[in-house]
Amino acid sequence: MSCCKITPVTVCFVILSIFSTNHANAFPQIRRRPIIASGQRWRTSPSTVYLSGISDDANRANINSDIQSTRREALQRAIYSMGLVLAATSTNPSTGNAVGLGLPNLLLSADGDNRTTKGMPAPNKKSSGLGYKIRSVSKVMDELQRDLMQERWDLVETYPNIFRTYVPVLTAYTDSAFPTDIPTDQGLRVALRYEVGRFFASLERLKQATNRRSLDEAYVAYSDMSLHFDRYLRIGGLYTYYDDTVSLEPYYEGLPESSLVYVDPKKDPALVRDLVVLKEGPDKGRTGIVIGIYPDGSDTCAVKLDRFKGIREIRVVPRSWAAKRLGEQDPDDVFLLPRAS
Repeated sequence: MSCCKITPVTVCFVILSIFSTNHANAFPQIRRRPIIASGQRWRTSPSTVYLSGISDDANRANINSDIQSTRREALQRAIYSMGLVLAATSTNPSTGNAVGLGLPNLLLSADGDNRTTKGMPAPNKKSSGLGYKIRSVSKVMDELQRDLMQERWDLVETYPNIFRTYVPVLTAYTDSAFPTDIPTDQGLRVALRYEVGRFFASLERLKQATNRRSLDEAYVAYSDMSLHFDRYLRIGGLYTYYDDTVSLEPYYEGLPESSLVYVDPKKDPALVRDLVVLKEGPDKGRTGIVIGIYPDGSDTCAVKLDRFKGIREIRVVPRSWAAKRLGEQDPDDVFLLPRAS
């Protein structure tokens, strides 16, 4: 008797058949946990989100009217969406900006019209213009970092109003990038709205800290703003690149410890504004600047990694991992930004 060979294509069609059945039965409840990039954390307990049931008629209407694509594109979207559902419940902190699912690349690639970065969530084409506007928030965040670290309180006070002008853009992108009623698009909209809410809650804390001229509190608030905005970019498919490297530590195996030059963080721990190199962890060897130290007893700090392809990722790491760099160093690039007259 001949054996039936199971190929990736076979697996894809099986999963597609599951997606085409009653979603209400397949996904009665989704336990939503944070999508945590390496070193990131949630300050609140994950909540349970109940998605409303979708009838078979509604599903067919969505497929026929909203998703006008070929059979191959429909298969690709269904498989890719399943990967995003798993990503939304993943808490693996050891990957960079990769979607750490432990699945074949077949489930992570969004090629076809190549409308987004391979391996990242695939937003609707109509939202591309909004994506550019949202990425421009990164420059405002850099300017805020510069003014805050130079203690220009008169300038820092102006940023809450600047960020509030982006609320309609963030809302429009959330609704247009993932517009369908399939469970994955619904879940992504919920996740994006959560990050927006946490971003503006952190902005309010920054405003209060600015009024009190409390520098340490302002640093923590800015760090949380950076974390939530970084997660919004990642969940929304707005990263300009995709990094599937799980850890950089294997590249340092067999090399002497002196290959990385730094000050022992146990003797001289890094403070806010210090340029650091990560001496341990999955991002070992990467460089950045400390933007905040958390006073909650966790002994962790927020590090803004150096720019790569226009993106500066945020990591929350143990302070023992962030070591001051030695030797002459160029200043963090935010201090080279020209200040508008």
